[in-house]
Amino acid sequence: MMPLDTAEELRKALEEQGITADVHDGYGLALVSVWVGLVVWSDGERFWWRTGWDARRRRFVYAWHPALDPRRAAHRIAFRYVDLRENASLPELIAESMS
Repeated sequence: MMPLDTAEELRKALEEQGITADVHDGYGLALVSVWVGLVVWSDGERFWWRTGWDARRRRFVYAWHPALDPRRAAHRIAFRYVDLRENASLPELIAESMS
């Protein structure tokens, strides 16, 4: 599938869970913007998103899920969404996304 198609399927699956998201397309990838600090990328074959920061290695940690299963991916992303909304203030999230 094309990245835009898989991203749109994910957006619909997130909507079924009560999560509003926007889809953006370009340069062979599509992005699903879910929340501050939660962007999901798709190349048409998989979705991937940041799940945290590894201070020892000084890099972000990512999760991924096959694009063939957008509902299950949405379920996993919803957990991250809830965690971000409940455990971080917007200024912290904005600062993290800029580092």
